[in-house]
Amino acid sequence: MPTLLTPEQLQARNRRSLWIALGLVGFIVLIFLTTFLRMQSNLEERKALNAAATAEAAR
Repeated sequence: MPTLLTPEQLQARNRRSLWIALGLVGFIVLIFLTTFLRMQSNLEERKALNAAATAEAAR
């Protein structure tokens, strides 16, 4: 037989669920931003290397 939760228990459970969801969303945003910024810096570095290689080949 399932136990029924009191309104206070339901409110506490909903609050916990909300904080867990916010924590997960924050973690996902952190991973996304880290990945995006690393990809951006790698693209800039690649452009610099290509420009250097082109300048070297033009000599």
